[in-house]
Amino acid sequence: MSLKSKSSTITILIHVLTWVVLGFALFLYQPLTWDIVLPYQFWIKQALFIIMLVTAFYINAIVFVPVYLLKNRTGMYFIFIITLVAVIYLLNIFIDRSLNMHLLMDNAIHKHGPPRHGERNKIFDYAVIFIMALVLGISTSITAIQKWQADIRLRETLEQDKISSELSFLKAQINPHFFFNTLNNIYALTHINAETSRKAIHQLSRMMRYVLYDTQHGTALLSQEIAFIKDYISLMELRLTDKVKVTFNSPATVNDMTVAPMIFLPFVENAFKHGISATLPSDILISVEQNADLLELRVENSIYKDANPNLEENKGIGLTNTLRRLDLLYAQKYTLDINEDTDANTYKVHLTLNLS
Repeated sequence: MSLKSKSSTITILIHVLTWVVLGFALFLYQPLTWDIVLPYQFWIKQALFIIMLVTAFYINAIVFVPVYLLKNRTGMYFIFIITLVAVIYLLNIFIDRSLNMHLLMDNAIHKHGPPRHGERNKIFDYAVIFIMALVLGISTSITAIQKWQADIRLRETLEQDKISSELSFLKAQINPHFFFNTLNNIYALTHINAETSRKAIHQLSRMMRYVLYDTQHGTALLSQEIAFIKDYISLMELRLTDKVKVTFNSPATVNDMTVAPMIFLPFVENAFKHGISATLPSDILISVEQNADLLELRVENSIYKDANPNLEENKGIGLTNTLRRLDLLYAQKYTLDINEDTDANTYKVHLTLNLS
């Protein structure tokens, strides 16, 4: 049996059990406590009244509330409800007369005093109307709440689908952007050192395998992400001169946790893109630290006017999309501090992720 079938079966059983308990409490328990012998017609009448209430409950829940009340056709809804109550009330009177209930009940309780038709009928009429109003009110409330919950689930599903589509789109933009920049670097290497360029192509193929196959589920292991950053740094170092000093620190032992793939790359890429001078000494520090569920990335690089390192003016597709991915994937769970210190001639990025 499928999960959906099991859920439907459980729902039906709950409804049946609820009506059994309600019917017993309202229509069977109290008469059974009376110290009189009730005619069988009384139990027929009680059973027919329960059937009418059940029918009214589901007509209201399945037809009246969804078709009229929830579609702002309130006037029509109340017309139908009043009509339904009137029909049940008249049917109840018809059943009473057909079964000659008043005479039978008077005969059953004659030993307790003279019959009081008017008073008893008036109280009974009020009770019938009250029970019908109670059942229809419960029916309306349950249906409205279920519709409200279904709307919430639908909105959450649509929002999740929207976020998933946006994340896929953002990742699809980041990948070509990364490969475009890397291929440009390798192309430059082919004019300098063919052997080095072949090594770079091999490293790039390993990185492409990670991006295309290891991150298909939208997450990656932290150890894989750190290895990817190492490969990227190694690839960038192939074209650097001795004037550039690159320092990379990572945890000696990684407590593997899932992380969004390529979430660090744009910050690291930005350091190599804007923090290197062709003639002056340059420093790049990249550090990944892990402390329980907290993951920290620090990137520091030199500033060069000719490199135009201003983040707000030159953050590009990769970094812009990463900021958006952080908002979507780690809302309220990340802090990002970007500081440009012109006096110290350094540009610093400090990203903290809570992976709990």
